[in-house]
Amino acid sequence: MEPLPLPSHIHYELLLQLLERQTMFAANSKPAIQEQVHQIIITLRKALAQQKQLEENCQHQKLAIDYRWSINNLGMPEDEPEAIVKTAPDTVN
Repeated sequence: MEPLPLPSHIHYELLLQLLERQTMFAANSKPAIQEQVHQIIITLRKALAQQKQLEENCQHQKLAIDYRWSINNLGMPEDEPEAIVKTAPDTVN
């Protein structure tokens, strides 16, 4: 079986740092917005914890993991890149 593609942990860390250091600071005087940002932070922390549990399960089952930095890696199923291209905006040269 091929390695399981998963997001690199750095993706979570970057989002969390942005939300905790900049977004939360900017929303400091707006309690309702600050609460929404706090909920996003909680959700991201849960997602990272769930991914780590998945990684542990993969280790127990001897399934390799391929940490991805982007969706543009080689080895994607053939039909997915077409779907991405079809939904991407046209570029002007």
